Order: sequence, then structure tokens, then C-alpha cells
Amino acid sequence: MAENAPEPPLTGYTVVDLSTGIAGAYCTKLLADGGAGVVKVEPPEGDPLRSWSASDTVIPRGADGALFRFLAGSKRSVVADPGVDGDAELVDRLLGSADAVVWSSGSKLADHKDFAPAEMRRRHPHLTVMSITPFGLRGPWRDRAATEFTLQAWSGGIVGLGRGEPDRAPVFVGGQVGEYLAGVYASAAMLASRYGRSGPGELLDLSMLETQILCLTYYPVTYFEMLGRPWRDARRVTVPGVARARDGLVDVGCGTAQQWFDLCAMVGHPEWIDEDSSLTITERATLHADEIYEWFGSNTVDEIRELATAFRIPNAPVANGANIASLDHFRERGSFVDAPGGEFQQPSHPYRMTPARLRPPQRAPRLGEHTAQYRTAALAPRPRPRPRPTGSANRLPLSGIRVLDMTTFWAGPCCTHFLAMLGAEVIHVESTRRPDGTRLIAGVPVGESQWWEKSPIFAALNTNKKGLTLDLQSPRGRELLRRLIATCDVVVENFTPRVLDQMGLDFPALQAIRADIVMVRMPGFGLDGPWRDNPAFAYVIEAAAGLTWLTGYADRAPYDPYSIGDPNAGMHAVNALLLALEHRRNTGQGVFVEAAMVDAALSVAAEQVIEYSAYGALLDRAGNRGPTAAPQNLYRSADINEFGLPDSWVAIAVSTDEQWKALTEAIGSPSWATDPGLASAAARRERADAIDERLAAWCGRRGRDEIVARLWAAGVPVAKVMQPHRQTELGQLAFRGFFEEVDHPVAGPARLSTVPMRLSAGPSKFHTQHAPLLGQHNRELLSELGLGDSEIAALEADGVIGRAPAM
Repeated sequence: MAENAPEPPLTGYTVVDLSTGIAGAYCTKLLADGGAGVVKVEPPEGDPLRSWSASDTVIPRGADGALFRFLAGSKRSVVADPGVDGDAELVDRLLGSADAVVWSSGSKLADHKDFAPAEMRRRHPHLTVMSITPFGLRGPWRDRAATEFTLQAWSGGIVGLGRGEPDRAPVFVGGQVGEYLAGVYASAAMLASRYGRSGPGELLDLSMLETQILCLTYYPVTYFEMLGRPWRDARRVTVPGVARARDGLVDVGCGTAQQWFDLCAMVGHPEWIDEDSSLTITERATLHADEIYEWFGSNTVDEIRELATAFRIPNAPVANGANIASLDHFRERGSFVDAPGGEFQQPSHPYRMTPARLRPPQRAPRLGEHTAQYRTAALAPRPRPRPRPTGSANRLPLSGIRVLDMTTFWAGPCCTHFLAMLGAEVIHVESTRRPDGTRLIAGVPVGESQWWEKSPIFAALNTNKKGLTLDLQSPRGRELLRRLIATCDVVVENFTPRVLDQMGLDFPALQAIRADIVMVRMPGFGLDGPWRDNPAFAYVIEAAAGLTWLTGYADRAPYDPYSIGDPNAGMHAVNALLLALEHRRNTGQGVFVEAAMVDAALSVAAEQVIEYSAYGALLDRAGNRGPTAAPQNLYRSADINEFGLPDSWVAIAVSTDEQWKALTEAIGSPSWATDPGLASAAARRERADAIDERLAAWCGRRGRDEIVARLWAAGVPVAKVMQPHRQTELGQLAFRGFFEEVDHPVAGPARLSTVPMRLSAGPSKFHTQHAPLLGQHNRELLSELGLGDSEIAALEADGVIGRAPAM
């Protein structure tokens, strides 16, 4: 470490980890990387992740699996058994001396009554308690069995964006992404609580179902209520999407009409361009799918990508565990590093910052390595906090932070929306020439009155923000922007790198305006490397990071998840931003953050490169089967769906041998299911086809409600595969108030999602203002800068500001 290098931002912040599984482990990894001291308390047999391998590689007794070593780096391990004298008291002393605890059920220790979240809060009121559960701590579903797979079904994420093909069952997103997404949300909530709360700690009650709704679906309830139709009503393959080139797989997508026109020219068919066509881009591409795929098959991946990049068409190779670390962009950026000990490769940090620094990778602890140390340590209990002042319950943790939001579409606004929901003052900057892209994808005819104010996506992503229009191509617009920056704590942007460079608004320029500014840049592929200037939509980020590779059927090209890349990037950026604010609070320094979308995606796809480099195992897609449960699949029910099709499915995932026994009893103990040869998970995997055939026949004679009621009563993880616009029908979400109705002055009232955790310190309501109308707060914000009415009127007359698109 360089002399006088700053300490990581969370130095001195102590977290006890009472969780099992990836979600809690990833949450505490992000905190540990930020400098927190994490004490992992394990049962005598150790965290199950110590023996985990997604490829079924046998981890020798006494050794630790590679994924565990990645997630547990720099933590400390204490073994405790609540049945042993003194162990519960040791854990209680650890809690008394810590700042926070991360909890999930699944071990004898965590499930002990003394360590229930509410009980820990009662005994240690200074603690911030983060609870991570499938559905939340309270409500009618609080004790229901669930897995990552069944939560994807309940969320609507399996069918929400039309992923897959109509001749097969819909397909889930592979790779345990929901666990990581819950972890990144949990870490962000803890950092926000730490930054803004004084006095007692609080209980943060996170629902993994709600994180999946936010990250695997695209605001379908708001879309349905505002426009009267679902986002998608059928599964279809995107053309070209993931295509087979002469030497491998490549992902190329057309998100705009211009990109479709450019694709037509690229494949040698300019005659397909019809600017007056009433067909969607997808429909036009599908008409010519055979010719397009023939062209792709006659070219190499590199040839296709070189041409697509020249045409500014989003593209990426489809990476997997075997090839990802060798891709030139990741090599040049140092995106992968050797794990401590050099036994495998792992992703580097999901964001970069300076002068603040993150903790370099350190080895994971051996089981119980630090138990003796903590048994004899003088653990000083934290003083009992003073009660919060009367009336402070609704003061949000980020109140007082002012954020200039120069972002568009999903990833950037997702980041700033979370800040706004937790109290920050967020100023969303657009221009009349280039409004936020989500205003343009509403599907509302351009001729309709105020069409730009009727986008459900914009409405759902931008509540609680103020809206300002500035033409940043004009000198006057840039001058006003600089004056506004001087009043802000944070600037967040997600333009392609060259845009801000051309405006002369790099970090040194911002520091010249305000020395302690925090600047967060969210480029798709980063600020350096050969892919730096490539356009980055979610699907190419997912393909480049390996998320796409694991999604779909082994005998067909993989499917793009289509959803994870953006919100995952947004929430990692929140974590980085809050660490930067912590550094500023500690040192007075401004901080520059690079939160590239692809780096965040590499972190949640880490298991692929880890398994391959550690064990030589290439993880692959397997439809709806997966390594965490056997059987695990979707089964068609007897119901007809709302579109009049026999396309209603249930998800079943058996995680334990006890659940298998419960399943067999729930379906009437047929002889095939009670066969002793199916008692183990390994045996059930070997006979998966036969089991699926029998379960499909059983489910095919019954409605989904009956299937779910019978299996849930037996403790078996099960779910309906929901159409995502039906999320409001789930009683658990209603109980937790996950949706709130917001009245929009143009679009009218609609229900909007909130955040995936309930905060014991408040608020009771998250949405306080509808998404801003275009330029709604121009006068207010410019008046604060000292401009008079005549100056503001002149700016509007000159087109520097405005209230309607100049298009």
C-alpha cells in the first residue's frame, strides 16, 4: 500500500454476518470491499457455501469451495453453536460491539429465538439489522418455502419480457442472479442507513421477491395501468439477438429504428428500409430472419462485431466461463484478477474510485479461524443510543444530499431514483432536443396530446425528482449547468464516454467548480479499453458478462435476459456513490467513481469464471433445471391464460431430500415417487426426465391454485408463473405496501413500485411527488441560481430550456 494512502471508506464499521447463501454473502462482500470489518458467524459444520460447487465438483473435507473463497475474502470466521454453553453469549457480545448485522434463516444459529431480527434489535437498539428473506418478515407469505427459481416465477420475470419461444416452456434467468441482486440492494440500504441515521439503529426488512420484481421486470404494473395493455403478450425470439456466426455466438440488437436501418445496410439489404412501415422493429426483423441468420453464419464473430461497431449497432460476444477472461477488453482493463493464493480467477471490484480506495482482495478465513481470538477479546458494548427526536420518524437517510442527475433510460435513473426515494434532492436534467429515452418508448402515438408525458417507464423511474431542461449543446446551457453543479454534492451521468469529454466536463473540471464534488460516471463498457465507445444496452452487457450464456436451452442459442444489466448496474452505482460520500465525510475530499455497467454484470456472473478457472468446469444452460434443486422445472397446468392459450405454468423446485419426501406425500405417494432410488438429489438429477414426465402429467390435470395450495401446505417451494402486470394480485405485496398509487397530472393515477425493503425508522410512504413533467422545475431551479423572469423567458425563447420536445 502506498504511504499515506487513504483508509477504505468503511474502516471502523463492524458487521456481524449471520446469513447463509449468496445474498447475504454478497452483501457483506461489498461492505468488506469498502473497508468494513465483517465477522462471519458459522455453525460448527460451516456455511453450506464452503462445500458448494455449481458444477458438482467435490470439495474435499476441510477445504473450501472457490465461490465461498471469492465471497468471503477479508472476512473473519467465528464458530458458534447455540446448544453449547457460552456460544450464544459470545454471539451476543459480538452483536453488542458491532454496528450492524446481516441475517437470513437457514442455520441453527440464525433460527435460534435469541437471534431473530426483531429480538436482536430489542436487545441491541444501536444495531442496524438487515434481514434478507424470500418474502419479508411479516405478511401472509412470510413462512412460505421459496427458492431463487420460484421467486423468479412469482415476480413475473420468467415471462415478463417475452423471453423464449412459443413452442417451449418459458425459461428462467440462469446463474442465481436473484441472490446477487438481493445482496446489492441489501448493501445499498445498509450504507444509506449508516450515512443518514443518527441515534438508534433500525431494522431493514428486505424481500427477495421485491428485488426480483425491480430487476427482472420493467415496471409492468405501471405500464398496464397507464396504457391498458401488457408490455408483452407472447414469447418471441429477438432477431438477430444471439446469433450463430461462423466461429461462435454473437449478440447484436436493434433497439431503435435507426439501428434497424443500419442493420439492413450492414447485411447488404438496404431495400428492407421502410421509414413509413407500421410494423415494429421486431416484426420487420422477423420477416427477414432467415436471410439475416444466413449472413451471420457466413461471417466470423470478429467480422460481425467490427462492422456492427462501425454502424453504431449494439453488439458483444457471448461470453462464458471458458472464454471471458481472454476477451481483449477485459484483459486491457484488468477486469479479472487472481484470487489470493492464485488458484483461480475472479472479477475485480464492480466499480472503481479515486482518491477513495477499495480493499484489495484478501483470502477467506478458515472455518473458525478467529473463534479463540474473539472468545478472549474485550468486546466493548456500544452505548445505548438516545431515542430519536419526536417527529423524526419520516426523516429519510439521504435528506440534505443534492444530486445532479444527467442520466437516461434505465441504469442511471435506477441509481438516482433509489437516492430520491430515500430522501436525496435529485435534479433530473434533460433537453428538449434529447429528452430522457424512456419518454420515447411509451408506445403512445406522437400525434397524441403531450405524448411525452405518458411514458409508464419514465413515470415509474423518476418520482420524487425535479425536472430541468437545458440544451447542453449551447454555451449558455453549459454555463448554467456549471452554475448548478456548484450547488450539488453529487453528479451522476451515463452518457457514452465521448459525450462528456466533448463538453469538457470531466472530473478535474467539476472539481474546479466544487472541490468536494462526488462524480459518478456509468459508461457501458468503461472509460478505457477497446470497447469503450461501443453503445451499451442491457442485452449486450448481459452477453459480454456471461449472463446470457446460462439462460435458455442447451440445444438452442441462448436467450438474452433483457433486464438485469440496467438495474444491476444502477444499484452497484448506488453502493459506489454512498462509499464515495462516506470518504468525503471522513476526509473532505471529492471522489471520482467509474461504475461501468459491464463490471457490475461481471460480479453477479462471477461463478462462471470461478468454476472454470478453479475446476475446469464450463457451466452451461439447462432450460429450467439448475444446480440448486432437483427436480426443478416448469410444468403446464390445466388453466387457460388471459390470452386464451393453454400456456399457464407452475414452477416447482425441490431443494432438500425432506422437501422431496413432502412432495411425494402431497401428490398422493405414487409408487414412482416413493422409489427409494430417488431419495437423494444426485439420483433425482440422473432421472430428471422421468420425474418431469410424471410431474407434468400430475400438474396438467390441475389448476395452478390447487397445485400451489397443496405443495405450499407441504412446505415445497412452488409458484405460479405470473404475468408480470398481475403482480398487484399477490397478497404479500399488498400487505407490505410495495405498490403505491401516484397521481400524474397528464397520465392520471397508477400504481408504482417502491423499494424492496421496509425501514423500521420510516417512511411509511416512499413516493412523495410524481415524475416531473418535461422542464417542470425550470423556473424554480433557475431562480435559485439568481436568474430573473426576463432571463428565464429569454432562455425559453432561444430554446435553451423548454417544456415540450423540439423534435
